[in-house]
Formats: sequence, structure tokens, C-alpha cells
Amino acid sequence: MPDYLSTVDTAAKWGLQKRRVAWFCEQGRVPGAYKVGSGWIIPADAERPADARIKTGKYVGTNTNRKKRREGENQDE
Repeated sequence: MPDYLSTVDTAAKWGLQKRRVAWFCEQGRVPGAYKVGSGWIIPADAERPADARIKTGKYVGTNTNRKKRREGENQDE
């Protein structure tokens, strides 16, 4: 039987807040994690998922439709 850790123990191991670990579990990014009551049980040998947040300040897939709408509104004037 594999060893499991709580979100608090996993957060300490990965250097994250327990809420961030729970979020990874909710998103299905931690293989083998499952919910018990209101908490999560995570395999002790689980790898920390990569942080996919944008850190450069540049947003991917900007809303070009909004720009087109603004240009269309200016043409009516």
C-alpha cells in the first residue's frame, strides 16, 4: 500500500501553501490524489506540478474581438 500525505504535509514538502496544493488536486493535476471528506490525500511520491501561470506580464490570446468592436464603433461616428 503506497504512503499518502495530507495537503498540509504536501504543501510543506513542495514549499507551497496548502490551498495551492488543494487547487492542483481539484484541477486533476496531481495523479493519484483523491478527496476524503473535505481534504485531499496525495501519494507521498507525487511530483509537484509545473506552475502554468503567466509570469512575464504578457497575456496569451488577447481579445482581438474587443479591438475589432472598438474599431467598428469608431467607423460609425
